[in-house]
Amino acid sequence: MLLPENESQRLEVLNQYKILDTLPEELFDELAQLAANFCETPIALISLVDAEREWFKSKIGLTTSAIPRSISFGSYTILQNKILIIPDTLQDERFAKNPLVISNHYFRFYAGVPLINSSGFALGSLCVIDFVSRNLTVKEQTILQQLARQVIRYLELHRQKVINNSHKSFDLLFYTNPNPMWVYNQDNLRFLDVNKAAIAHYGYSKEEFLQMGINDIYCLENAPIFIEDLRQKYTRLHFYDKCQHQRKNGQIIDVEIVAHIIDYSCYNARLVNIRDITEYKRIKKILQESESRFRVISEAIPIPLIISRLSDGLILYANSELMQTFRFSPEDLVNRKILYLYHNSTDLEFMLEALNQHDSLQDYELKLKRSDGTDFWAIASLQYLNFNGEAAILTAFHDITNRKKLETKLQEQNEFLRQIFENIPLMIALIDANGKLQWVNQEWESVLGWKFKDFQAGDVLEALYPNAEYRQYVINYMQDAQRNWGDFKIQVRNGDFLDTSWTNVKLSNGQIIGIGQDITERKRTELALKAQAEREQLMRTVAQRIRQSLNLQDILNATVQEVRHLLGVDRVIVYQFDSEMIGTIMAESVEAGWTVSLGVEIHDTCFQTGAGVEYYQRRKRAIANIYEAGLSDCHIRLLEHFEVKANLVVPILLEVSSQNPGSHLWGLLIAHQCSSFREWEENQLDLLDQLTVQLAIAIQQSSIFEQAQTELVQRQKAEVKLRHALAEKEVLLKEVHHRVKNNLQIVSSLLQLQSQTLKDPEVIKVLRESQNRIESISLIHKNLYTSANIGQIDVGDYIQNLAASLLISYQIWPEKIALETDIDSVSLNVDQAIACGLVINELISNALKHAFPNQKAGKISIGLRNIGKNIEMTVRDNGIGLPDNLDWKNTDSLGLSLVYDLVTEQLEGDITLERNHGTVFKIQFTQLTLHQ
Repeated sequence: MLLPENESQRLEVLNQYKILDTLPEELFDELAQLAANFCETPIALISLVDAEREWFKSKIGLTTSAIPRSISFGSYTILQNKILIIPDTLQDERFAKNPLVISNHYFRFYAGVPLINSSGFALGSLCVIDFVSRNLTVKEQTILQQLARQVIRYLELHRQKVINNSHKSFDLLFYTNPNPMWVYNQDNLRFLDVNKAAIAHYGYSKEEFLQMGINDIYCLENAPIFIEDLRQKYTRLHFYDKCQHQRKNGQIIDVEIVAHIIDYSCYNARLVNIRDITEYKRIKKILQESESRFRVISEAIPIPLIISRLSDGLILYANSELMQTFRFSPEDLVNRKILYLYHNSTDLEFMLEALNQHDSLQDYELKLKRSDGTDFWAIASLQYLNFNGEAAILTAFHDITNRKKLETKLQEQNEFLRQIFENIPLMIALIDANGKLQWVNQEWESVLGWKFKDFQAGDVLEALYPNAEYRQYVINYMQDAQRNWGDFKIQVRNGDFLDTSWTNVKLSNGQIIGIGQDITERKRTELALKAQAEREQLMRTVAQRIRQSLNLQDILNATVQEVRHLLGVDRVIVYQFDSEMIGTIMAESVEAGWTVSLGVEIHDTCFQTGAGVEYYQRRKRAIANIYEAGLSDCHIRLLEHFEVKANLVVPILLEVSSQNPGSHLWGLLIAHQCSSFREWEENQLDLLDQLTVQLAIAIQQSSIFEQAQTELVQRQKAEVKLRHALAEKEVLLKEVHHRVKNNLQIVSSLLQLQSQTLKDPEVIKVLRESQNRIESISLIHKNLYTSANIGQIDVGDYIQNLAASLLISYQIWPEKIALETDIDSVSLNVDQAIACGLVINELISNALKHAFPNQKAGKISIGLRNIGKNIEMTVRDNGIGLPDNLDWKNTDSLGLSLVYDLVTEQLEGDITLERNHGTVFKIQFTQLTLHQ
């Protein structure tokens, strides 16, 4: 960074204006705004350049108050004596890489006029800035320079105001200062003014002073030396010196003087402050004499020693070791009290009190301060003694700073570790070899509810694992310390059990560090997925029974049996109403030991009096406690008869007809908990609700079948009713497919959410592949419920959508991998469509992952043709092909293994592989109708 030749003087002059870091002023803001308006620029600045920055007194179009001088444009402007114009900053090598040009503000044009005062010092600049390259006209340059001169005038007015205020302050400080002060003319060394302290100290009147020169107060033999020395210091703005002055009475005194250049009534003057150090030099001499007497002893002792007067603490003596330790010079201790050495005055007060009680004090630890203001730790020992006839105290110090640093570092490390252990979102516990709890972090206490103090005398493992056999299993796991994670149920303080996962680290001293985490949410998710899968399986089982049989009783028996096992309840029944609201239990599955209710006719007066109206409105009920559910007395007595304590109740509603919308309450599907009260889950009630749809289908299907059997004489009428029933069944089946598709979408979304919480690419990859498989099945069900004819699947549209979704899943651009399809009009049943979709999913996924490495372009073809009674499906790619040594039928690849199993077992077909110019899989299987 270039600097003006007169930089130090320039900074001195700039500071005299006392304008840096002042508030904005309207006069300067108006000038900056005029500059921006005349030059038509978005930015205009009035800046002042100090040692480290360019500060903006006024800024238009910019919010920053200052920028570093190393990157400022003003640093270059103050080097000029005329306007500096940079039409395009990117074309100027001085600014092409400047952060203000290439980032942040993106300045492209700059024009600045240096603000030069009457003494020739450049204080800053008036500049305009634009974001596009441009130039200024001659008129604009002239106006900008005129405005700069106006800024200088305002600066000078500001400076004069500062000077006027300074004169007032000067008069106050000068005349009332307790130290002698005077002002003299630098040109002729004559006194211009003196204060009262100078008159009193030197013995001359003010009139006498004003008739004298400063050389008159120097000793005659020292005057020539003083004059020569003064000439050498003449150019300095201020200087410090020690010399001897002579009072009017002839007494020679030693003084320290500090002289500053000032402007005094248009004179080139110096202000001098004088401190009489005659007494200081006398005391110094005494100390030196005293030191000589104790030098041999003190220098022989290699520890810091100091002697202080008992009465007032004045320092009487200090050895060189103390000087070196405290970094003092002899002058630093002149007229100093020992309190000067202490960081905290209360330490000295305490030590003096202890010394007064015991006559001596040993090894008191405290903090001391050196002459440079830094602190250090020491051990102090105090003893009374008599020094030069005065009662005094001898103090010896021993520096323990290094020891303290080690202690502090150890404490910081311990605190650092404590902070980590306290804030890490894992439970951490330290247990000794005997199983006693040594320490736990806050997460452990927060999650488990226990406190560390709860186990000061107790057995933590017994409290957490109350079952002795299970507790021994936990202890064995801890002792093994294999550093793998294991899942355990822990009893928290309120008695509940919590799912947790733990790993252990065994230390060399036998202690064990246990690291655990709450996995309740994970377990809940796993259980939810399991329950979802079980519900889907149950729905498939019931739907299959409905498709396979028209025997209503078989369907009802299978339903109650499956529901009881899935929900883990004591009894499940199907309850049918007759026209008088008298109910009969049509099907029952009951746990051994509880009352059997199958076939019992129940005369429930509650239903006969209208209590069942709410079930016509499709109301479902989950009752955790029959005595707290607001049930009528007759209803409670009925449930008590069958030992029921909690239950789930869902109505079975049948549509009256498609021409006459409305619902008929056929009966109830009920789950009983007899052994205890029970809090039900929302999805359990939803499961029964979904099953009632299937049961309604089965009931209507069975009813239509019975009518067809018993009313053969009215065949035409029965056929019409059957068509209506089948149409309703198709609607319901579409609803089933819709719900199955939605459930598959939920599973797919759960896998997507789970993958977002993982970091392992392999695990994410596996989840994505599973998600693609589920999507392929979901697409089948979507086609089923959106199709005009539920018995037909648009295979071509399905395969096209499936392949496109795979390209999106693997983030493949269509122009990179071309997709071709050649699909005949092929009819597939649901099972074959799902199997084909999964096979296509795996083969296309395999091709996208492996056939086109390094983002190579290529093509994938899918063909589906009718060949007699068989169907031939071909999946072809022109990629690099499978390795020759790969036995794809016996491989660890889940995808290829799944393809082989689906073709040979699900489709009962054959599959062949061709490796010529890419990879070709040909699959043949027998076509089945939708009714097979």
